[in-house]
Amino acid sequence: MKIPYGLSNFKDVITEEYLYIDKTASIEQLENQGKFNILLRPRRFGKSLFLSTLWHYYDSRYADAFDTLFNGLYIGSNPTPLKNSYQMLFMQFSGINTDNADTIRQGFDHEVRTDLLDFLQCYGYPDEVFKLLDRQPSSSLMKTFFKIVKGNKLYILIDEYDHFANAVLGDNLDLYKEIVGKGGFVRSFYETIKTATLEGIVDRFFITGVTSITLDSLTSGFNIGENISLHKNFNQALGFTAQETATVLHLLADCASGLETLAQDTARWYNGYLFSERAAERVYNPDMVLYFAKNFDRDECRYPQKMLDANIASDYNKILQYFSIGDSELNYQVLEELITTGRVIAEHKDKLDIARGFDRNDFISLIFSLGFITIRGAALEETEFATPNHVIQRLYFEYFKVEAEQRSQISINSGRLKEAVRELALKGDIKALAAEIEQVLALLSNRDFMNMDEKHIKAIILTLLYQSKAYYIKSEAEINRRYPDILLLERNPIRVNHQILLELKYSKKSRGPEEWKKKKDEGIRQVQEYLLLEDIRKMEKLKAFLLVTDGSEVEVVTVGESS
Repeated sequence: MKIPYGLSNFKDVITEEYLYIDKTASIEQLENQGKFNILLRPRRFGKSLFLSTLWHYYDSRYADAFDTLFNGLYIGSNPTPLKNSYQMLFMQFSGINTDNADTIRQGFDHEVRTDLLDFLQCYGYPDEVFKLLDRQPSSSLMKTFFKIVKGNKLYILIDEYDHFANAVLGDNLDLYKEIVGKGGFVRSFYETIKTATLEGIVDRFFITGVTSITLDSLTSGFNIGENISLHKNFNQALGFTAQETATVLHLLADCASGLETLAQDTARWYNGYLFSERAAERVYNPDMVLYFAKNFDRDECRYPQKMLDANIASDYNKILQYFSIGDSELNYQVLEELITTGRVIAEHKDKLDIARGFDRNDFISLIFSLGFITIRGAALEETEFATPNHVIQRLYFEYFKVEAEQRSQISINSGRLKEAVRELALKGDIKALAAEIEQVLALLSNRDFMNMDEKHIKAIILTLLYQSKAYYIKSEAEINRRYPDILLLERNPIRVNHQILLELKYSKKSRGPEEWKKKKDEGIRQVQEYLLLEDIRKMEKLKAFLLVTDGSEVEVVTVGESS
C-alpha cells in the first residue's frame, strides 16, 4: 500500500489506494459537538486532509460516491443524518504575500473572491451572478455572496485561517495589529459570516489553524465559534495514536529491525503530543511518521538518512522567530529552561491578546499551540509542559546555538564538534570534546554572555553535543527515580561503540580548590550510584564521565562503565 506523505485530498488518497488512517469517527463527534467549531493544531498535523474528508462527506455532489469513498471506514458504517446534505464552501489563506498591509489586503480579497467563484461554478449557479462578485473588499464580497446563495444550506470550511497573520506576527507586530485588530479587514470578513449564521444561510462552519492569537483578536465580532482544541474528545482527531502508527509501521515490519524497534524509535522522534490533560493517550505528528515510512528503504531495511523532514524543519525554523515576541530575554530564559530540563510550568491561557501585553504565560501558551511544547500534566492550578520529542529538541538546540553566537559574537565550530563526538562514540575518548567545551565556555565567559551557573553551562554543553547527530540525547532523564544530567544513547540507524553518561558539577572560581574537590567527590559518588541502577546496568557499552568546571576550565573524570 502506498504512503500518502504530503497528500491532503481525501478522494485521491482513497481512490488511488493510499494508506488511510481512519479518522472518520471524529466526524460524528464533531457533528454532535455543535455547529460552529474551531480546532487548532501545530503545522503539518493532518488538518488539511481532515478538512478534505469533511468536504467529501458533507458535500451533496458526492452523494452517489459515498460508498466508494467511505466503505470500510467508521463513518461508512455509521453515517450521520447530515451526510451529503450541504453545499460546501472551502476557503484557505496560505500563500498570501505579507510584505505590507496593501499586499495582504489584496491577497486576502483575491483568495476570498477566487473561492467564492469556484463555489458558484461547482454548484451550477447562473453565469450572470458571477459579475456581481467584481473586485471589492472581502467583507463586501461575502455579503453579496450570501445574498446569491440564500435559500441553500451552507457548510463553510476554512483551512489555515491564521497562516498569513502568523507570518506577519513574527516579523512586524504593528502590522499584525493593523490587519486583525479593531476595524481591520479580517475582523470585518468574519463578522459577515457571523451575520450569515444568524440569518440561517450558514448552517455550520469548521475552522482550523495553529494559534489562538488571531482568533482572539476577532472575538468581539466573531464570538459564536467554540474552540474545541483542548477538548479531550478531540485529542486524537488529528495526529496518530500508537496503534495507528503501528498500522503504518506494519508495512515496514518485515525488515530485520522488527516492529518493536521501529515503534520505539519513531516514538522517540515523533510522539509525545497531548492536547488535553484529561486525554488518555498522546499522539504522533502524522506528517513525520509518514515521512519516515515513505523514506524507509525497504530493500535494505534502512532508516531515512535524515530522520527530520526538511520541510518540517523549514516550517518550524520560521516559527522560531516568535521567540522575539514580547520580552525576548524572558522568552530566551524559557528556551534555556526547556533545553536543560525539558519542561516548564505556567498558567495556560487559551486566549492571547497581544494588545494587552505578552508575559511568560502568554509566550508558553503560544509555543504550546505551535507544537514546541506539549502538556505533561497538571501542576496545581498551572500546567506542566514538556518538549514532545527528539525532533523538537534538535530544533531548540539549533536555534540556541545561533542565539549564543549572535549574543556573544563568536562562532562555534560544528565540524570540530562532530569530530570530537566521533572520537567519543567510536573510541570512548572524551578529551577532544572536553577541549571544545572548555574553549567555548571560555569565550562565552570572557564576553559575559551569561551569569555562570550549572544550568547555563549545561545548556551550552547540550547545544554543543547537538551539533552531532550521532546520539539520541536525553537531559535529566528519569532512571529509577534518579536524574543523570546527560545521557548519550545509541539511535538507529547509527551504530556507536560507546553510549555515554555525563554528570556535570559547577564550582565557582571564588570558592577555591576546596570547593572544586568537594564538587568533584560529590559528582564521583553520584555517578557511581547511577551505575548501580538497574536500568543503567542494562545499557550496553555505557561509559560514565564526570565534568567539573568553573565556567572556563573543565576537568574530566572517567568514573566507570555499566557492568
